[in-house]
Amino acid sequence: MKRVLVIILVFMTVMQALGAPPTPADPFELPGEFVPANPIDEHVLARLRRHRIEPARLCSDAVFIRRAYLDLIGTLPEAAAVREFLENKQPDKRARLIDELLERPEFGDYWALKWCDLLRVKSEFPINLWPNAVQAYHRWIRDSIAQNKPYDRFAYELLTSSGSNFRIPPVNFYRAIQGREPSAIAAAVALTFMGQRIEHWPPDRRRDLEALFSRVAFKATAEWKEEIVYLDPAAAEPLRTRLPDGTEVEIPPETDARRVFADWLTGRGNQHLARAAVNRIWYWLMGRGIIHEPDDIRPDNPPSNPELLEYLEQELIRTGFHLRHVYRLIANSRTYQQSCIPRGDDAAAEALFAFYPVRRLDAEVLIDALNAICGSSERYVSVIPEPYTFIPENQRSIALADGSITSPFLELFGRPARDTGLESERDNRPTDAQRLHLLNSSHIRNKIEDSERLRALVRMNRANSARLIRSLYLNILSRYPTPQEAAAAQEYLRGSGLSAREAALDLVWALVNTKEFLYRH
Repeated sequence: MKRVLVIILVFMTVMQALGAPPTPADPFELPGEFVPANPIDEHVLARLRRHRIEPARLCSDAVFIRRAYLDLIGTLPEAAAVREFLENKQPDKRARLIDELLERPEFGDYWALKWCDLLRVKSEFPINLWPNAVQAYHRWIRDSIAQNKPYDRFAYELLTSSGSNFRIPPVNFYRAIQGREPSAIAAAVALTFMGQRIEHWPPDRRRDLEALFSRVAFKATAEWKEEIVYLDPAAAEPLRTRLPDGTEVEIPPETDARRVFADWLTGRGNQHLARAAVNRIWYWLMGRGIIHEPDDIRPDNPPSNPELLEYLEQELIRTGFHLRHVYRLIANSRTYQQSCIPRGDDAAAEALFAFYPVRRLDAEVLIDALNAICGSSERYVSVIPEPYTFIPENQRSIALADGSITSPFLELFGRPARDTGLESERDNRPTDAQRLHLLNSSHIRNKIEDSERLRALVRMNRANSARLIRSLYLNILSRYPTPQEAAAAQEYLRGSGLSAREAALDLVWALVNTKEFLYRH
C-alpha cells in the first residue's frame, strides 16, 4: 500500500496541469481568441466586455470529447472513440459529435436520472411511491426524454393526470410529494415547473396557488400499494382564486382547476415554464445557473446575464419546447467549449461564464466510469423486498430507476436522497472520506486488481511500454500523455522492480485518483 501511495502522489504532482499556468504545450486548451459561434456567445461576450473580463481559450479536442460525453450522456468515452475523434480533421466534428450524443440511448438514461431527482422518484420513506409505481414512472420519464417529447406537453401531463399510479405513470407527480395537503402540492409545483420556492412568496399569493390544487384527492385500491389520484367530487361551489401573475379566475366545480393552471403555465405568452427549464439546463451543462441557484428564481435574485436568459427562453418557445434544441445550442457554443483555465482572477468571471467551471463528477457517473475502465460491476442495496432489488450485473448507475436502490459508493459520493426535489440535495463537494476511499479502499483496489479488461490491455502491450502508457491514458483520461507524463510513467514501469502488470496497475490507480479523472473540466 505504501508503494501505491507513493506513486499516486508522484503522478498527482506531475499531472495537476489543470491548476498550472497555461502554456502552448498544455493538453487542455487551444490558442486563439474568443470568436462567437452563435447568439449565446454574443450575449456572454458582451457582458464580459462590459466588466472587462477576458474569456478563456478554446478547450482542446481531447477535453471536448470527454466533456461532451460526460455532460450529455453521463458516460466516459471509449478509447477508440477518443482516438478517432482526435485524428478527425473535419472542421465540424464537434457539432457532429454533439448530434450523435443527443441520439444515443444513454442520453435518455442520464437525463431521466436528473429528472427523477427533481420528481422524487423513490420507493421508500419519505416518498413511498413503491416499486410498481417507480418502474412505471421512470419508464415514462425516460421515454419522454428519449422521444424528445415537447417540454410543455411533458409538464402538462404531469400536472393534469388522474387515475392509478400504477397504470397512469405521470399521476405519480402527486404521489411523490411528502404531503397530501394543497400547500405541499403547490410548493412542489412551483419548485419543479417555475424554479421558485414558495416560501419566498407573499402569503396571499401562496394561498391562491394552493387553492388551485385544493381538490386533488387520493384513495387506495384492493391492489397492494396502488393509489388513485382524482378530483374531489364533493365540490359544489365555484373556485375563486388568482393565477400566479395576479389574473383572477372563477373555476366551475366540474372543471379541473389543475388544467386551468396548466393552460396558463404552458401558454405561449407565459415565460415561467421556459425560463425555469432553460436555466436548469444551463446549470446542468455549465455548473451554474444564469439565475443561481437554479431553483431559486425570485425578483431579488436576478440573472447574471438577462439577455442570455431571454434568448434561451425564446429559443425554447420558438422551437415548440424541444429541450434537445437547447442542449444542442449550448453545447455548440464557444462559451460551453471554453477551457476551464481562467485568464484572470476577477471574482465575477465564474458568474459571467468566462470559463468552464471545474466540478466533481456525479456519484453515478463516477462509479460507471470506474466500472467501464475496469470492466467491473457494482452491488446495490435496498430495503425493498425481492424481486424489486434484483439488479443485473451490467446495470449502470445512471440508469437506476429507484432512489431507494443505492450502494455505499453512491451514498459516500453525494447521490441525492430524492426527498425534496431541490438541486442542493446532490452534494458533489469532495470530502476526506471520498479521497481515502479512492486511495485505500478494497472496493477500488479489487476493481483494479481483479480487472480482466486491464489485464488484457497489459498483455496486448507487454512488448511496448510506450503504447501501454498511451492506451491507459486514453482509457482513463481520454487523451494521450504529454511527453513529461510519458517519461515519468516509463521511468516507473522500468525502475519499480515490479512486474509489468503490477506497475501498470499502479499507474491506473494513480490516474483514477487525479483531479483530471474525478472532475469535469
